[in-house]
Amino acid sequence: MLISTSRKPSQKTRKFCKNFAHSTDSTSVNRGKMNMRDLLLKALAEDEVNLAVVNEIKGNPSKITFYSNKGDILLTILISVTTTNERLNISPSQLKIVSEVQELNCLSDILGFELVDKAEDNYIHITGGYDDLFAKINFINKFGEKTDFQINIRKILDNND
Repeated sequence: MLISTSRKPSQKTRKFCKNFAHSTDSTSVNRGKMNMRDLLLKALAEDEVNLAVVNEIKGNPSKITFYSNKGDILLTILISVTTTNERLNISPSQLKIVSEVQELNCLSDILGFELVDKAEDNYIHITGGYDDLFAKINFINKFGEKTDFQINIRKILDNND
């Protein structure tokens, strides 16, 4: 997957994109002056199947829209994030997804990881939300430890929103 930012990303958004790319073995590019067509062509040139565009509000990552390489919207989620400077120690080639939230099982296809019922280490754990959150995405490293990198999903948007 190719991960890109909005036009003029903040440092926090760039850091989030790098963490997300590193943990999912994706390619991250700063958008700059590229339009959607250029981003889709870049994804094809990098042999990436899907594209994720991260938008921000007040300098913080706030929305991820996942596109197919044909430009169709696959999923849009409103988010808040926790990034880290620590090494994530994730082996993306062995990564799996454990999801407790049916509506987010599609992330398995979008990110290209196997959906399993349980895993000991090296997996993405999607749990039901707490308080005002719809869900949380945690990254569990190859030592079975939860990393500080986390994506909080506030809402899943319909493609019509």
